[in-house]
Amino acid sequence: MSGVLQDRVALVTGVSRGLGRCVALAFAREGAHVIAVARTQGALTELDDDIQAIGGSATLVPLDMTDYEGIDRLGGAVYERWGKLDILVGNAAILGTLTPVGHIEPKQWDDVLAINLSANFRLIRAFDPLLQQSDAGRAIFVTSGVTVKSPAFWGTYTVSKAALEAMVKTYANEIANTNVRANLLNPGATRTDMRATAMPGEDPMTLPPPEEVAELYVEMAREEFDQNGAFIDYQTWRTGT
Repeated sequence: MSGVLQDRVALVTGVSRGLGRCVALAFAREGAHVIAVARTQGALTELDDDIQAIGGSATLVPLDMTDYEGIDRLGGAVYERWGKLDILVGNAAILGTLTPVGHIEPKQWDDVLAINLSANFRLIRAFDPLLQQSDAGRAIFVTSGVTVKSPAFWGTYTVSKAALEAMVKTYANEIANTNVRANLLNPGATRTDMRATAMPGEDPMTLPPPEEVAELYVEMAREEFDQNGAFIDYQTWRTGT
């Protein structure tokens, strides 16, 4: 197998379904070895079967993203096996409950920020040294258009993604003079379970499938992709507008 990510080592979180799963498959199809991270072993096994069916390879990591010490241990394991990381995709996220800000349960707030923000901080903390060992380290963090619109009732999710954007842009400025590039990717409205939960009356067939959106992840993971600290919107990228 050969492709635009041939022999790259890529870690992708939240691969049990939806976009994360499709990104893992797209990376494997392009020749990357995928370190697939998700909470459920069963979903990981199914993904591994599909990756092997297309001639790819993967390392399966059952890990809850709130297990921050587990993220640190994973960083050590990746260092021992490969000595570097070429691609990091912080994809795992949860929506939380859509409700007025004054009605948000404190535990719900903590849970959303723990996965959508703090887990990505721990990923940067654990894997920046390994990205620095790559000849072209690429870090991609998944955000959302809600940070621009701040829609009513989306407070927890919006705040978590806005904070993520601030963190990634800060990180990008810090690594500007290195071989690492860190960017934000907004997939937009996509045919996923999370979108269906948020917009139950929407016809999913009017939305692009995650397999199509995964093409942008591949593009941003390439060595030739040299933007840094950018907010890349899928619809804009696809249409060129």
